[in-house]
Amino acid sequence: MQKQKTIASEFSLRGIGLHTGLDIHIRFLPAPENHGYKIRRTDIDGQPVIDALAENVVNTQRGTVVGHNDVQVGTVEHAIAALYAAEIDNCMIEVDAPEFPILDGSARFFSEAIEKAGSVEQNAPRDYYIVRHKIEVTDEKSGSSLVILPDDKFSMNVLISFDSSVLSSQYATLTDIGRFAGEIAASRTFVFVREIETLRKNNLIKGGDLDNAIVIYDEKMPQQELDRLTDEFGLSHYDCDRLGYVNDKPLVYSNEPARHKLIDVIGDIALIGKPVKGHIVATRPGHKINNQLARLIRKDIKVNEIQAPIFRPECAPVMDINRIRELLPHRYPFLLVDRIIEIGGHYIVGIKNVTVNEPFFQGHFPQEPVMPGVLLVEAMAQTGGLLVLNSVDEPERYSTYFMKIDGVKFRQKVVPGDTLIFRLELLAPMRRGISTMKGYVFVGEKVVCEAEFMAQIIKNK
Repeated sequence: MQKQKTIASEFSLRGIGLHTGLDIHIRFLPAPENHGYKIRRTDIDGQPVIDALAENVVNTQRGTVVGHNDVQVGTVEHAIAALYAAEIDNCMIEVDAPEFPILDGSARFFSEAIEKAGSVEQNAPRDYYIVRHKIEVTDEKSGSSLVILPDDKFSMNVLISFDSSVLSSQYATLTDIGRFAGEIAASRTFVFVREIETLRKNNLIKGGDLDNAIVIYDEKMPQQELDRLTDEFGLSHYDCDRLGYVNDKPLVYSNEPARHKLIDVIGDIALIGKPVKGHIVATRPGHKINNQLARLIRKDIKVNEIQAPIFRPECAPVMDINRIRELLPHRYPFLLVDRIIEIGGHYIVGIKNVTVNEPFFQGHFPQEPVMPGVLLVEAMAQTGGLLVLNSVDEPERYSTYFMKIDGVKFRQKVVPGDTLIFRLELLAPMRRGISTMKGYVFVGEKVVCEAEFMAQIIKNK
């Protein structure tokens, strides 16, 4: 089971803000388990910490802006993408300005600093958002769409398309998040020369220069006007009859603009607050539609706060019924676990197939068979007992007895034909033979029952 991570040591970066032109100091600090990404404005006293979550995005006009109680921080996507790609789950970010520094317009400096700082594993397990079904958002006006599909890891395809003779269509692919730092992070943002004057007039690129963006010249303008723009940004003069890239610095990759869109999508999707197991297909993505998808996922997370484990009947169990009978003393009609499909140091996943031949259905109830709630609790307890027994040597010589059950909730009835999936997780390390657990019972993706348990393991006489 993968554990959460935070950065091993504090680090900081300095740079100019694209929109403000300010000299900005940004610090990244280790954070405790289940903290997530949080941002604190240090230039404002007494203001709340901002949770970097999709529902707190307040603007996507020129980069992603997150806020809370009128306190906002912009251009967060490159730093968040670098943290996500490094599998950092928890980090406190302090910034002394209303935006993150633009640096070279990519995520490279963030990725390099994170790699240098290193990471440390924490006790809490990583809680993934597992994509179970297709989720799609589209914008008919712009032709943009984002689709996320089930997959056993995080991967992405991006296609960009512009009405431009220089940058028409490009695509980029990321099949392994571990390759982000080496193959994606250095990709800079891009801008068209025809947009620059409008951006400057609206004070949207006060701290911009043509070294922190790829500048695309795709519509001819008078040489004098082009010379004025290149002089303003300290670049060599460029032949107004030659369309192409104005920068003195060459492209890092031939498809650098498309790769930069990968950074933006990752940074925006990371605002769901969990690492993703799924495949994203992004066509003409932008911050607005990226955030729409992230908000949809956040809603799904809130509705299904606990995701059901994946059960593939064709896979061999970790424990079959014969091994379960060796460890548990229960027998017919009270052995309520058929197989164990996953087991780790802190959690276990078990299965029971409910058939109409269960003896309790004869009386509960003859005309409307419903599995008794107390037996759902008992089945969870048996599964949890197997987790506890798995932690000791010679488990056949021990038995598990439950001392307390709290917080029992029944959300949906269980009927013949249902397949029950049990997931139990230790709430704290076992001490002096005592363990505490949280358990859930699922049918499909729905929680039907939950409870907390305290158990004691005792050596058999």
